[in-house]
Amino acid sequence: MNDIVNESAAYVKKTLKATKRPGIMDLLAHMEEIGFYKAPASGGNHLCCEGGLVVHTANVMKLAEKAGKVFLGPEKFKEMRNSIRIVAGLHDLGKCGAWNKVYYAENMIQDGRPTKANPEQKYKRSEKKPFEVNRGLVHVDHPMLSVKEADLYIELTEEEYFAILYHDGMYGSLAYYLKNHERPLQTLLHFADYWCAQFEEGKSLPVEEPAPDPEEEELPFN
Repeated sequence: MNDIVNESAAYVKKTLKATKRPGIMDLLAHMEEIGFYKAPASGGNHLCCEGGLVVHTANVMKLAEKAGKVFLGPEKFKEMRNSIRIVAGLHDLGKCGAWNKVYYAENMIQDGRPTKANPEQKYKRSEKKPFEVNRGLVHVDHPMLSVKEADLYIELTEEEYFAILYHDGMYGSLAYYLKNHERPLQTLLHFADYWCAQFEEGKSLPVEEPAPDPEEEELPFN
């Protein structure tokens, strides 16, 4: 597994454990079982690659805490810190799927046309959109699946439930019900999620820059 994926997975686990929320260890074990650390973050947009979901989640967790310190002030941030970690860490849990079905399946497209010599149609995974929402899964938006999966193991507060459910903001399917009912935790999560997906993350995992060779470092001018 990519080092960035491993580092992100370690961060997510450590940070969620730090909340000491009853049931969090069982939830983390469940996340492992349902493929949280291998799933893509999207079908064809940000981090649409294996391991993309956990990298995105770690990015959102880090930004949500940074923004929370600024927006909320030290006292309010300290009061809300565990909730920020919970909602940021679990907001996309539904992208692992539900009912023993993955949320994102490989998007297979035709690879050329059959010929008389090779009459069998061949398929390949799309490069433009490698994954698509699983057609075998009855469609339920992933925020709803996220609260469903989390609620199996931990007790979400009212604010946490609301924040995860409406984390897509006015871009989500529940936008009509959110309008004029935004809440601080929900808005903070939406900002961190949107910023990471739109402005920080590409389609693939970041390229890890090799450590510089000390012998090749430029010497300072005299």
